[in-house]
Amino acid sequence: MPLNRRTFLNRSAATGAGVALAGAAGAVAGAAPAQAHDEGRGHGHGPKTYSLRVLGTTDLHGHVFNWDYFTDKEYDDSTHNDVGLAKISTLVEQARAEKGCERTLLIDAGDIIQGTQLSYYYARVEPITGTAGTAGKHGKRPPVHPMALAMNHMRYDAAALGNHEFNYGIPVLRKFQEQCDFPLLAANAVDAKTLKPAFPPYTIKRIRVEGGQDIKVGILGLTNPGIAIWDKANVQGKMAFPGLVEQAKIYVPKLRALGCDVVICTDHSGLDGSTSYGDALPYPENASSLVAEQVPGIDAILVGHTHKEVASRTVVNTVSGKNVVLSEPLMWGMRLSVFDIGLEFSRGRWSVTSVVAEVRNANAVAEDPHVVKLVKAEHDKVVAYVNQVVGTCTVAMAATEAPYKDTPIIDFINAVQSQTVKAALAGTEYAALPVLSQAACFSRTAAIPAGQVSLRDVAGLYVYENTLDARVLTGAQVKDYLEFSAKYFVQTAAGSVVDVSKLTNADSTPDYNYDVVGGVSYEIDIAKPVGSRIANLTFQGAPLDPAAKFVLAVNNYRANGGGNFPHVAATPSVWANSDEIRNTIIAWVKANGSIDPSAFGGDSWKLTRDGVPLF
Repeated sequence: MPLNRRTFLNRSAATGAGVALAGAAGAVAGAAPAQAHDEGRGHGHGPKTYSLRVLGTTDLHGHVFNWDYFTDKEYDDSTHNDVGLAKISTLVEQARAEKGCERTLLIDAGDIIQGTQLSYYYARVEPITGTAGTAGKHGKRPPVHPMALAMNHMRYDAAALGNHEFNYGIPVLRKFQEQCDFPLLAANAVDAKTLKPAFPPYTIKRIRVEGGQDIKVGILGLTNPGIAIWDKANVQGKMAFPGLVEQAKIYVPKLRALGCDVVICTDHSGLDGSTSYGDALPYPENASSLVAEQVPGIDAILVGHTHKEVASRTVVNTVSGKNVVLSEPLMWGMRLSVFDIGLEFSRGRWSVTSVVAEVRNANAVAEDPHVVKLVKAEHDKVVAYVNQVVGTCTVAMAATEAPYKDTPIIDFINAVQSQTVKAALAGTEYAALPVLSQAACFSRTAAIPAGQVSLRDVAGLYVYENTLDARVLTGAQVKDYLEFSAKYFVQTAAGSVVDVSKLTNADSTPDYNYDVVGGVSYEIDIAKPVGSRIANLTFQGAPLDPAAKFVLAVNNYRANGGGNFPHVAATPSVWANSDEIRNTIIAWVKANGSIDPSAFGGDSWKLTRDGVPLF
């Protein structure tokens, strides 16, 4: 059986001993040897010093273009960031030209194939697997994923897997892996039964040095242990996800034993050691600094997952005493991390003498016309798809104030979820139980206009690929759930000035971890300490009975322990749906024809201070 290029790359990555074919990346074995015009030389024995560059992206989340599919216009935010691989491609080519293509590598730290309607379309509507829609019928080949098209063109050398790579199931991920001309790395994604690597743990790239010894660069990929919780339905019994530190301690020494002169980690894991899932897993969610601190032999780490901009951070390894440089380039292709690595040849080998990191801003350059042309047909198809009209709305709704006020747009999500679960439980032993629902504000810019409503308007309410689950909770557990959610608000004394821009996100709690529960009424007293804030909790006008049972319509992220909310993950599911909540809402609009906020609006919760309403 002939060995094709992709098989060769994947086998090379899996063993760590192979190298890419000439032309597969900027710095590969078989490529033209790197010129040493700026390097120090010995007495006719080749260069004694050298430098190379590693470029990094992370959390691209399906962004190829500087485009917002939910607003149907160019992306913009309050700080005028631009997004997308088309912009990043321009930065990459500039950075390669500065250093030399032959001595520049390009890597990614994960979360590639989920996040925009572009990536959703090629996972669900016309999937790359050819298993739905028209793809694969009548001899038609399934499409190539737009992110694979762009990243192959940009000549990526490797990418770590992110947790969102698993959102659409393992078959979609495997097809994406097959379509990529570079390895997808995950040293801590293992087969659940054999505990052997489910993906290549690492790859080794060889940089040829004119007149000198080649430089071997080991790239180790680490993903997030939280996948076991967040995508439990897709991975349980199939894959396991041990800790980053634990696996790095296995593979970094192996890379050094294989002769790597430089070791780079690409980690889909944040810097600060925090964990959103509590003690549900024995491994921290954000462990990149711990990897740098506890695992000797690493020179630099490309950090991902937390959507933060950290141009450069230095962590001292406690074993070797050496500095490890980390960089995180924000998200969505807003930034490009640039690591410049200096080396010295001594005693028959290369050693790293310096690492310097920075980030470059994508809003400073134009989109690469080659990437634009390459993915234009896919983009145009998705724009047409999201702009189809699915219904109407009697009154405009917006999520601008949803984090701190009861708003119809969140009530709408809860109403659809409650109705869906209620209908699903009809005729079962749970049919008589009242149904409550949780929803969060995923986007403060989400809006439904008055008049015609497009698919993108509705999809903008639910930007994640969550599915719907149903769990039985007692009244007492519902109150615990609400108390936990209420920690989102900054404690604010009665009589003090209120600035709504500083009222929320206490202790860095993201908007998506503040849940509103529909079906009950309650007050959140933000003058009180965390754990004692829920007051006047009622159901159908009467105080909530702590012993009463309720069904909670809840997304799978929360049901599996995401956010570490109490009780839900430990309670058996009584019903679950495999379709995304976003599609459930779109289907509701299509079936009902019109959204009327008066049918589900009205205050069900409010903020107070010492019992006095804040608004």
